[in-house]
Amino acid sequence: MLGKPYFYRAFFFYSDMKKTIDLQEYVPELAADYCKRLYTSAQFDFFLSRPRRTRLGDFTVRPGFTPRITVNANLNPYNFLITYLHEVAHYMVYRKYNGRVRRKIAPHGAEWKEEFRTLLLPVLTTEIFPEDILLPLRKYAQNPKASTGGDIPLYSAVKRYDDTSGQTKKTELIHLTEGADFVFQNRIFVRGSVRRTRVLCVDKASQRRYTIPAHALVEAC
Repeated sequence: MLGKPYFYRAFFFYSDMKKTIDLQEYVPELAADYCKRLYTSAQFDFFLSRPRRTRLGDFTVRPGFTPRITVNANLNPYNFLITYLHEVAHYMVYRKYNGRVRRKIAPHGAEWKEEFRTLLLPVLTTEIFPEDILLPLRKYAQNPKASTGGDIPLYSAVKRYDDTSGQTKKTELIHLTEGADFVFQNRIFVRGSVRRTRVLCVDKASQRRYTIPAHALVEAC
């Protein structure tokens, strides 16, 4: 997390008192009612978070506190919806298995995959997602990964809908040719070979090697 965290309280549950935000501002319009039904039928707090470099959302539980879900407020509507359902799936696993099984439940194990698939099914339509996202999302839903960043076709499709106005023109690292120089996090690298979902690169100043996500946005030199 970068700097001191702050959160906007989106909604909470205290007896019959409930504060909500208009989810139509954050998810595709036709998915807003579905998202609202998920939290009105559950018992978790939801917060909008400032942008975080290491995560798009999270689900946390502390003893004595209501389970909490956060999602970065700057995500485009399609990314926000996928991330929100990803975190709600964690809540569903917690509610279903907490205290009822002895074996440890893996954070992104079979139980979470099943819940996430179930939550995704109602929104896998062209009324909610554009076709270029829907195709890789349907494939991803068959066996969800811990992060959409691990699925390059889906990640690339979703990123096309980010608001990049006023930003320096960048491209995904995977699209640069091998041997090309580029700037990433204020350092100059040389692009190397692809290793599954990452690219082996060399820092020109230190000559140290790093693997950088293939979908990372970089500035070509």
